[in-house]
Amino acid sequence: MTTPVCTTASDAAAPAVRSLPYTAAYPSFSSYVRARQPVLLRTARSLTANPSDAEDLLQTALTKTYVAWDRIEDHRALDGYVRRALLNTRTSQWRKRRVDEFSCEELPEPEPVPGGNDPAERQALHDAMWRAIMRLPARQRAMVVLRYYEDLSEAQTAEVLGVSVGTVKSAVSRALGKLREDPELEPIRRPFS
Repeated sequence: MTTPVCTTASDAAAPAVRSLPYTAAYPSFSSYVRARQPVLLRTARSLTANPSDAEDLLQTALTKTYVAWDRIEDHRALDGYVRRALLNTRTSQWRKRRVDEFSCEELPEPEPVPGGNDPAERQALHDAMWRAIMRLPARQRAMVVLRYYEDLSEAQTAEVLGVSVGTVKSAVSRALGKLREDPELEPIRRPFS
């Protein structure tokens, strides 16, 4: 009789999972993490700006809690223990952070890229576009907003406004023509030409 050489990943991992010490030793830890993870994750997110960093921070704090699980006397105060671990871990990360700063005579400023990700430029474009849309007749404005901002199809827009699809097509076409000719949008269109 021959023994199989290949096994599926689940068959190969099953015995290892059963023999892990923490699943049998600390079932209360597993249930605590399942029950309190959303609350603790919100706390971690308040300490970091990046959601991924918050998840890593919580994982590290829970690892420290797991290591000290048998030394924690009052399990009613676990949230406080984990919060303190979160704060201490975040403080340690912040202190270990290495900042490379070099002094130079000229400040390196990136060249502005037309249509880049400058928030001020995006806001100026947004404001200019809304002013131009507000100058459209009410019916054309409604159709443009439903069609492009609400992302409705021509048929859905026609149904909402109680008009035919052809009316929507012609009114949106005229509105887009007016927007293309709007003098306030000319400086914004120029870099893209």
